[in-house]
Amino acid sequence: MRAMTFDEFGGPVTVREIPAPAAPPGGVVVEVRASGLCLSDWHGWAGHDDDVRDLPHVPGHELAGVVAEVGDGVERWRVGDRVTCPFVCGCGRCAWCRAGDAQVCPDQTQPGFTHAGSFAERVVLHAADTNLVAIPDGVDDATAASLGCRFATAYRAVVSRAQVRPGEWVAVVGAGGVGLSAVMVAASHGARVVAVDRHEGALAAARRAGAEHTVLAADGADVPAAVHALTGGGSHVALDAVGSERTCADAVLSLRRRGRHVQVGLLPPVAGHPRVPMDRVIAWELDVLGSHGMAAADYPRMLALVADGRLRPQDLLDRVVGLEEGARLLPDLAGAPRTGMVVVDPSR
Repeated sequence: MRAMTFDEFGGPVTVREIPAPAAPPGGVVVEVRASGLCLSDWHGWAGHDDDVRDLPHVPGHELAGVVAEVGDGVERWRVGDRVTCPFVCGCGRCAWCRAGDAQVCPDQTQPGFTHAGSFAERVVLHAADTNLVAIPDGVDDATAASLGCRFATAYRAVVSRAQVRPGEWVAVVGAGGVGLSAVMVAASHGARVVAVDRHEGALAAARRAGAEHTVLAADGADVPAAVHALTGGGSHVALDAVGSERTCADAVLSLRRRGRHVQVGLLPPVAGHPRVPMDRVIAWELDVLGSHGMAAADYPRMLALVADGRLRPQDLLDRVVGLEEGARLLPDLAGAPRTGMVVVDPSR
């Protein structure tokens, strides 16, 4: 099969023929119809994620497709089913999985990280009965693929972790895929959103997604001061959707007293452990919450909102590209302006 691969961290990304996978016991092989190009894929390529150990490697973790092969022991799925999955796949056996919290499973697998991913014509997914999610009629492949990491992660971060309430101010730092998703989810739940980004195009996309105000994080800009001025004393909730020392600090310092910070963007210690303004956390009694994807068990409520049009992740899509174009885009993803989600279609 054709797949996007790299042989060394930070090295060239190419498309070439590799052996097609077989379904493992309890798992399936999915024929990939769409796979989102996400900043997390860039972190894996750059060597920032300890789960990526075996090289050469196939990235890709946001996916939608059709079940092509079913392994022994799978009960709920058949060849031909249209499916997606969370980017964090639980083992299906542990106490966390049994409680519906597969996103923190200690034996989790992640396509594109712990094993070959979905920037390929086919991908293996383990513990299918725990992790697969049926794609509703009326939800296209590109939209479904965007749910697996960015949109589902944002949904859980806003609704379950921050428990955003109508009328609250929410500051979203970073208007890439997960940030734009968070803007849309927060606005749909009655929150008033301030979006922050370095690029005017991303801020325009945030306004279309429902942001009431935007802040350009230009060099030297005092983002927390701008958010405090716009919200009359700071946001109730802040979400770092980028994952850098600066964006984390900007989000924390944008909060009002007793606010809630949600860290969604990865904070890899590439230049030493990132500093977080814990003095403000203590003095203002801020809550600091991590958010790591969303388990398949929690998808139905979100999918119902997508199916009836109250949430429209399809509006956040920028374009669909083939594997070759995706391979060209991946190494520059961290610094590229983001005005919406890019999805890879391996059949192109």
